[in-house]
Amino acid sequence: MAGGVSRRLFLTGAASAFAGTAWANAPLTSIRPKARADAGRLASDRVPADIDTLIEEARLGGRVGFVVADSDTGELLEARNADLAMPPASVAKSVTALYAFEALGLSHVFETRLIATGILDGGKIQGDLILAGSGDPTLDTDALAGMAQQLKALGITGVTGAFKVYAGALPYAKWIDPGQPDHLGYNPAISGLNLNFNRVHFQWTRDDDGYAVEMDARSERYRPPVDMAKMRVVNRDLPTYTYTAGNGGVDEWTVARGALGKGGSRWLPVRRPDLYAGEVFQALARVHGVALPKPSPQERAPEGNTIVIHRSDTLSEIARGMLKYSTNITAEALGLAASRARGVNPDTLAASAAAMSEWMRTEMDATNASFADHSGLGDKSRVSAGDMVKMLVREGPDGRLHEHMKEVPVKDEEGRILPEARHVIHAKTGTLNFVSSLAGYVTAQDGRSLSFAIFTGDLERRASLSRAERERPRGARAWAGRSRRLQQQLINRWMAVYA
Repeated sequence: MAGGVSRRLFLTGAASAFAGTAWANAPLTSIRPKARADAGRLASDRVPADIDTLIEEARLGGRVGFVVADSDTGELLEARNADLAMPPASVAKSVTALYAFEALGLSHVFETRLIATGILDGGKIQGDLILAGSGDPTLDTDALAGMAQQLKALGITGVTGAFKVYAGALPYAKWIDPGQPDHLGYNPAISGLNLNFNRVHFQWTRDDDGYAVEMDARSERYRPPVDMAKMRVVNRDLPTYTYTAGNGGVDEWTVARGALGKGGSRWLPVRRPDLYAGEVFQALARVHGVALPKPSPQERAPEGNTIVIHRSDTLSEIARGMLKYSTNITAEALGLAASRARGVNPDTLAASAAAMSEWMRTEMDATNASFADHSGLGDKSRVSAGDMVKMLVREGPDGRLHEHMKEVPVKDEEGRILPEARHVIHAKTGTLNFVSSLAGYVTAQDGRSLSFAIFTGDLERRASLSRAERERPRGARAWAGRSRRLQQQLINRWMAVYA
């Protein structure tokens, strides 16, 4: 039914995904809910408008697709464009989380090791020292400092050979989405050895001679300066930043003097995270009396004796943070590690994303799922609301995804938070320029749980943006606000009708 509520997807085989459940009796027209006796008590209790009115008032353009189903029975309650494949944005991270849970296990930890290729004699390793990563996306400067302290405690003062860094546990990607502006910190490189979410901190202060700039790998306790990222202030107004890959893996940046003001700071992406981690560890080791030469990359898997190990939090805690803060590098590292654990051994992000797409089709009975990455940062990924809800129902309201998803505040028609709301939302949000999505679970006061996915996108408007416009395009913020308001209105409507 063009433009209306549809159940075509579910009448052509979607019901087979659920043993003992049925996507039945999807409404073919928008339901106008009856007012409840206490409708005046809460904004969320007021009689909501029908679906067509809500979508029209949102003024989004493009397309809207959604599905809502009973989480326990799988019964389809309402749907529009259920089989329309749309960019999921960061909602893709919920797929990645489940993909990693099944491949790696909730208790999986990432190990970062220091490996010695020779014996210790006279305080020195008679050979090389190798800093070897396993893909930990949460490794930070504090963790490296702890490893340096352990090295000192072993009585090591240096090496007779080289200091090397190994990042081959995961394939290297220079960035997640090449279509993004160079300076965006949420689009860094990915490798088997990562540090500080592969970002370097740039700070500038105004002085009598112009601007003093600093580039460092700061953390809660440390602020080591780095040389592998350099910044020059130049006399221009635009562009604000330029980037060039320099010799030896150095990131060469310039910034427009006219954009700096009195002072400030921001995180910039790192393109050689292995050398970044190596330089920072070298500096921290020096503080503890361990002299190491300049780091160099090690191409093949290292052999030798592991003398220091740093273990990450469990995958469960890492995924919880990823779903809360929507960290792109975490999603890509988890997706790549999961693909390798499944024996796929991808050499690119795209190949690993293709493996996750195949997994979703075979294990979750998806029919319209095709991912270009694991984070949803790029706009080439596609998945339908119907496929997302099938996955959510399969997991169930007491499953792993619900447990790890963040609580999303319930809001009224004016966008105000309702602390007295009678339902709770646990979901993953997703936002790109002129793309907005929300998928997860909503639980009513009486305990009934609904699984839902809502995708909105004006892809023509997004495609019209130049690369330089993609950080803050005109109209994108207001558009996203209207989409989020529509998402809340739909959820409030479903609670009024079905709970």
